[in-house]
Amino acid sequence: MGSQFDLTGQGLLQLEELALAFVLSALVGLEREFRQKSAGLRTYTLVGVSAALFMLISKYGFMDVLVAGRVVVDPSRVAAQIVSGIGFIGGGVIFMRRDVVRGLTTAASVWLTAALGMACGAGLPILALATTLGHFIIMFVFPKLARFIPQERRTATQLRISYREGIGLLRTILITCTQLRFAIDQVDVEKNSQEAAQDQADWEGTEMEAARRGTVVLTMRVRGKRPISHLIASLSEIDGIVGVANVDEAGQLE
Repeated sequence: MGSQFDLTGQGLLQLEELALAFVLSALVGLEREFRQKSAGLRTYTLVGVSAALFMLISKYGFMDVLVAGRVVVDPSRVAAQIVSGIGFIGGGVIFMRRDVVRGLTTAASVWLTAALGMACGAGLPILALATTLGHFIIMFVFPKLARFIPQERRTATQLRISYREGIGLLRTILITCTQLRFAIDQVDVEKNSQEAAQDQADWEGTEMEAARRGTVVLTMRVRGKRPISHLIASLSEIDGIVGVANVDEAGQLE
């Protein structure tokens, strides 16, 4: 006796839906590959085709177990699991670096690609095509429009930093500024003069000799979006820093 196979849900229509999911998700993947993102052509294509296949399984994969009045299948349950399951892939491309979250756009585009595959598998090609067009508008047009959005200005502040000589603090100070996303210019380093030492002693409330002994004065202008108090607090915590002051345009301590 030959085996009989039920080909319901495995016809030309379903193959066309899988092919459309393949093409659209590959287009999204090409854009991400071109931008050298962590998830590229293969990842996006696999996500889109897999989502479409899951949708087709949810629509046709349980036809042989359905019994009128006894067995009822809810296809939306499989679709809901695709939405939650894709979060594991999206979460894998999100990471934090220097207090900045990166990979959110890549994770969102992976989520969108899964939705494209689901739309194709659900037999909604027009929605899938429109969403793909929307993806490219977001990726290519929105960055140009964002240039016209007023940005918060990076305020410039002049700092005077006194630190002990001979323990390599200059490098540490500069690294701390860059890690806190402050740009540095107009750097001036000099040994503490008699007048500067007296000002430093008066400002700190310390003895003149203690302020003058082995101290270097670093004057620099920094630019950043964060409050300058954040940078001053971080620099003040470094061992060997004698004092950090915000200087006005006249060169006087504020």
